[in-house]
Amino acid sequence: MRIARITRITNETEIKAVLRIDGKGKFDIKIPIGFLKHMLESFAKHGLFDMKIEAKGDLEVDQHHLVEDLGFVLGQAFKKSLGNKKGINRAGYFIFPMDDALAIAAVDVSGRPYLKFISKFKRRFCGDLDTDLIEDFFYGFSVGLGCNIAIQAKYGRSDHHKIEAIFKAFAKAMKMACSKDKRAAKEMPSTKGLIEK
Repeated sequence: MRIARITRITNETEIKAVLRIDGKGKFDIKIPIGFLKHMLESFAKHGLFDMKIEAKGDLEVDQHHLVEDLGFVLGQAFKKSLGNKKGINRAGYFIFPMDDALAIAAVDVSGRPYLKFISKFKRRFCGDLDTDLIEDFFYGFSVGLGCNIAIQAKYGRSDHHKIEAIFKAFAKAMKMACSKDKRAAKEMPSTKGLIEK
């Protein structure tokens, strides 16, 4: 059972998350940013991850602390759920079209955080989410899990479609990376014999 419970409380945010990697895409997400809630629900559904998240933060300052910390906590939940990582594919990728938009996401659960994010948005806000912080969400995730993430959404008329395509592509990439290969069930997916901490 690859399940994790993470609680993170700081002076800026309070986040509780439960993640089941081998789920059915069920979700119960209570956060004060509606568009990000929608994106996390899409992530759970398309990755077949069961997720329960409750979060609040200092939105009177701005959304940055909460958005980045949500990414970090979700990354930590994956890290804990994956355990020693034996038998996982480790890497995953997906290209997701959504109407006028196309997003490409790739991930390597290498133990080393790195993010390459290539996308620009026409508007500062999509719904109630500050689009400037989408990159920060994925940066937080990469640090929390210890993974290399590459994301591109180079075109699309609608910012909503571009962002949603990004989250859906990332969900599918994570599903592939976290899936187990029976041929390597007891093997560490690295020539080093370990995944860096």
